[in-house]
Amino acid sequence: MRLFDDIAHYGSLAIVGLEKNTGKTETLNYILRHLDGCRRRIAITSIGIDGETVDAVTRTQKPEITIYPDMIFTTAEQFFLQKHFVAEILDISKEHTVLGRLVTARALTRGKVLLTGAADTFTLSKNIVNNRRLGVDLTIVDGALSRLSLASPAVTDAMILATGAAFSSNIETLVRKTAFVCKLIELPLFTIDGITFDDEGRRLPLDTDTELRGVFCLADGHLEDLGVESALSIGNIDNDKVELIKRQKVVFVYGILSNRVIDFLIENGVAKGCTIVVKDFSTIFVTDDRYALFVRIGGSIVVLRKTRLVALTVNPTSPQGIVLNSEVLCQRLEEATGVRVVDVRRAEAEN
Repeated sequence: MRLFDDIAHYGSLAIVGLEKNTGKTETLNYILRHLDGCRRRIAITSIGIDGETVDAVTRTQKPEITIYPDMIFTTAEQFFLQKHFVAEILDISKEHTVLGRLVTARALTRGKVLLTGAADTFTLSKNIVNNRRLGVDLTIVDGALSRLSLASPAVTDAMILATGAAFSSNIETLVRKTAFVCKLIELPLFTIDGITFDDEGRRLPLDTDTELRGVFCLADGHLEDLGVESALSIGNIDNDKVELIKRQKVVFVYGILSNRVIDFLIENGVAKGCTIVVKDFSTIFVTDDRYALFVRIGGSIVVLRKTRLVALTVNPTSPQGIVLNSEVLCQRLEEATGVRVVDVRRAEAEN
């Protein structure tokens, strides 16, 4: 299937659910089952706890994670000792978690595994790099609730987004909300005269690989500090800086982009023709109505780095027993996003 061919091209892949019970773990099992026996070495880990049989929050039944021979996995010591299959330990981290150190091992037989991996994206990035040293071609990261940050281009190369009736029980609302997230993921890269900039300083007159924080304006070939440490305090920018934004029309936001920035630009009459530049989609916390208003006025949001959205997967059933029409949902999502959409359960039943 083309989906698995596409996945195989990347070095790391995040599977992120827009809500609990949207089928994220089923998506992981679906992918692992189809990648079993492929020529690439696969590794899996999680940024939360995954693989438990009962959800810790909703108390609903959850599918366990099945791992296959020669696949590599990373989990905490406590869960490693609970497994019921044979595995060879490859590495034990120096960092400690509440469940012990992180153990990276190679499965020698098929079995079920409970995953808990890095607690933050920095440790996760180190885990992915370490996997490459162990000969891993593709690391798959199973995400935690609302942790879109693990799919940041600074962490993983690509992502699959899981959505479904647990996110919204109304098809139109579900499609609209999911399509907005996809729109943010696929925002264009920031360019000037066809030159693409990134957050490693290539082609930028200022070294943005440093940990910049706050709001800046691109003026005369350099980033002008607007004097606020966070976009949340953008209302404190003085009038001279507002005039600078009016003239230059390019605002860099290092940190969280919220409605407050959009509202500030609109209220000060500088939104039309203004471009907001952020590191990547995972830092955007703007609501769909404010985004639409900003774009309608003539503003735009672009990114310094972007990831590849490989597919959407859907779970048409909610924990409350609501069942949406899978065929209609998949069709509406594909029309709204232009992204491949897969109902994992239906796909498995048809094969």
